[in-house]
Amino acid sequence: MSRKLILDVDTGTDDAVAIMLAALHPELDLIGVTTVNGNVEVRYCTDNSLRTLDFIGRSDIPVFEGIARPLVRPDFPIPRASKKSTGVHGQTLDIPAATSTRQHQRAVDFLIETYRAATEAITLVPTGPLTNIAAAIALDPKFVERVPEIVIMGGAHHHGNVTPAAEFNIWADADAAASVLAAGFRKLVMVPLDATHQALVSMQACDDMAALGTPAGIAAARFIGRRIRAYDSNQPMAERNAAPVHDALCVAYLVDPTVITTTHLHVAVETQGALTVGRTVVDTNARGEQAPNCHFAFHADRRKFVAILRETFARVAA
Repeated sequence: MSRKLILDVDTGTDDAVAIMLAALHPELDLIGVTTVNGNVEVRYCTDNSLRTLDFIGRSDIPVFEGIARPLVRPDFPIPRASKKSTGVHGQTLDIPAATSTRQHQRAVDFLIETYRAATEAITLVPTGPLTNIAAAIALDPKFVERVPEIVIMGGAHHHGNVTPAAEFNIWADADAAASVLAAGFRKLVMVPLDATHQALVSMQACDDMAALGTPAGIAAARFIGRRIRAYDSNQPMAERNAAPVHDALCVAYLVDPTVITTTHLHVAVETQGALTVGRTVVDTNARGEQAPNCHFAFHADRRKFVAILRETFARVAA
């Protein structure tokens, strides 16, 4: 039986790779995509999600547009405006315009109603700011207990990427992230920069995916190649001609949990510090009195991750 999931995204290049992986892997059943403001304005996140699904022949998967600004601080700088312009994403993905359209139902309503009606497990995978998820928690007191597992791309222990202290997804709506981490989900997995920076995808791997000749292989090579060029220019990794594809690692975990290695710890989000807002505070040495609430990934298996991408993108939609 395939594993059902919902992706909550701010599409972007790495979100697009995650969408394709979830939509094409035979062991996964992507029942919906919700969008949130983040890498680009939410309307472009929605359009990019539709483009991606159309391009790989999965326009049957519905897309629901979500919240356009942070929940608690609507005047907080629009996240993308505060990001250094690196060329990692761009406003619109470099694939044909969408022919499908978004659903009329709002993303948060879709999340609440889907989990309320669910008769089998649906994993929730947010790979952007956690605004939609925090809103669902606030509107439905039972939402948390209805979600069997939430897998979050976000956070960092050793280094940030939008500030010295913070990773972008958590920083972009720190109050929402703090709410989600404190909500009490039965199982919460966090895939931070510490893990994604160990699962780099090389330009050679891009060439291999392009050579597959499938829509997903072509698109993945295009998106990841763009990431590699941007990282080499603006944020070089330990290895040149390679870059992280953060969001797709969360989906790969659903296929093979051994692609990451986690430790069960307490994690909280800083919302007040002038220099540290958005930091994920990971209690690695049990200095606090809080019980563990998060399976935090410190390591990732690059070989397994790239193999999952390549094998899945060799497929075409049925």
